[in-house]
Amino acid sequence: MAHTPRLKEEYKSRVIGALKEEFGYKNVMQVPKLERIVVSQGVGAAVADKKLIDNSVEELTTITGQKAIATLSKKDVANFKLRKGMPIGTKVTLRGERMYEFLDRLVTSALPRVRDFNGIKATGFDGRGNYSLGVTEQIIFPEIDIDKVKKIEGMNITFVTSAGTDKEAKSLLTELGVPFKKN
Repeated sequence: MAHTPRLKEEYKSRVIGALKEEFGYKNVMQVPKLERIVVSQGVGAAVADKKLIDNSVEELTTITGQKAIATLSKKDVANFKLRKGMPIGTKVTLRGERMYEFLDRLVTSALPRVRDFNGIKATGFDGRGNYSLGVTEQIIFPEIDIDKVKKIEGMNITFVTSAGTDKEAKSLLTELGVPFKKN
């Protein structure tokens, strides 16, 4: 039998019913769902040192369990000594099982390791039902060996949902266990 992530099971069994009740959806297909999670890391110092991109790709691959790719600059910026096509960041787009596994690890083991953590801000919504969150250090993930880290970098985590409004998206993420700050 195939393994199904814990949060995927919970979404199917509990979250759909709770959201249908809260928003009065008539059909299961109306209930918003998590479509993908994009984890990205800007490595501005990679202009001077190309090895930083390789380290970042390796770390993101370790954290997410999926191969990360380097993102390239779109235009020349003389002030930053940046040329079009130079690698300046890394990203991973997670879908399906890996997405639920990553969300589970983020909520249960990584976020509680943040110093003085009392929830994440609910101000990261974009008006279309997507939520972005910034993490200041990649070492909060238990997969990262602190001794092997060359440079402490932050990362952006974007949750893309099928929700039409921020209120629906926040309810979905809250039901999935994302710890938002209490007002």
